[in-house]
Amino acid sequence: MDIRKKTQFMTMTALLTAIAILIPIIMPFKIVIPPASYTLGSHIPVFIAMFLSPLMAAFVIIASSLGFLMAGYPPVIVLRAFSHIVFGTLGALYLKKFPETLDKPKASWIFNFVLGVVHAIAEVIACIIFYATSGTNVENMFYVLFVLVGFGTIVHSMVDYTLALAVYKVLRKRR
Repeated sequence: MDIRKKTQFMTMTALLTAIAILIPIIMPFKIVIPPASYTLGSHIPVFIAMFLSPLMAAFVIIASSLGFLMAGYPPVIVLRAFSHIVFGTLGALYLKKFPETLDKPKASWIFNFVLGVVHAIAEVIACIIFYATSGTNVENMFYVLFVLVGFGTIVHSMVDYTLALAVYKVLRKRR
């Protein structure tokens, strides 16, 4: 990688990292019903990083998790944010091998849905681990895990993916 590309990579990683940390701290529109939380746009820096590089995605995901921690979210939500390492890394590795996916509407929608399901499964597992190890008794566990966290994550993920893809395509044209 030449100096210019390294500089661009570091700059983009730094910008997405800063945004990923700030969104959970300053975003005015968020719904928090532990263990579920829906912070508008919280996945956008993660998705853009995922579109660019597996390493960048992993770094931005770790930073995003720190943002949720610094914003004072409950531990289960911070753990859910860290679980993004699963879908973010898998998605970035897939896109590295099949970058044309983002340019084909049908393939992109299928990828978006599958990624949303993987995302939801990782978050549900994070919640199960948290509740199993903390001894917390949660009323309506099925509803909490599979409706609030599972289904809610799929929808939230797909919306943020669509927004991130639109931003990414505009940025890609400007390069």
